[in-house]
Amino acid sequence: MTPEIKTLDIGQIMEFLPHRYPFLLIDRVVGFERSKRIIALKNVTINEPFFNGHFPGYPIMPGVLVVEAMAQAGCILLLSEVADREQKLVVFTGIEKAKFRRPITPGDQLRIEVDVLSFRPRAGRMEGKAYVDGKLACEATLTCAVVPRQRRAGPAEGSSSEAEPAAEAVTAE
Repeated sequence: MTPEIKTLDIGQIMEFLPHRYPFLLIDRVVGFERSKRIIALKNVTINEPFFNGHFPGYPIMPGVLVVEAMAQAGCILLLSEVADREQKLVVFTGIEKAKFRRPITPGDQLRIEVDVLSFRPRAGRMEGKAYVDGKLACEATLTCAVVPRQRRAGPAEGSSSEAEPAAEAVTAE
């Protein structure tokens, strides 16, 4: 278990998450209530690689990446409760009730708030919300599983038929 966390900078976030550029979507954790809630920030800049094609002349952050940012914040929250987190990953097993309320554009700062609905050592269910300027931009219910972190061969190293890490089915309670 991790001692009480108040804030995390990008280096500390990278100790929790295996994600790296361009897929690390959390810049800072500004609030943390153990086993209950996390508040994180994502600074959206025109330099994000997805803006080249989504959409030229009218850049909008893809909704799936907003949901991914919420999930990454939730991963930090869940992994903070796992004793051997260096050997674990948190993977999606479900996304429900995703709603996109407003576009997120370069210059916006996402305030991501994730609340735990239920958590067991191997699975969690969370409610995520992303705000821009205090207004709700996206919300979703996320279901995740904690699985062993195993180094897998890349496409050039092994067969393309390798399966993802086994994620147990998670049921809502």
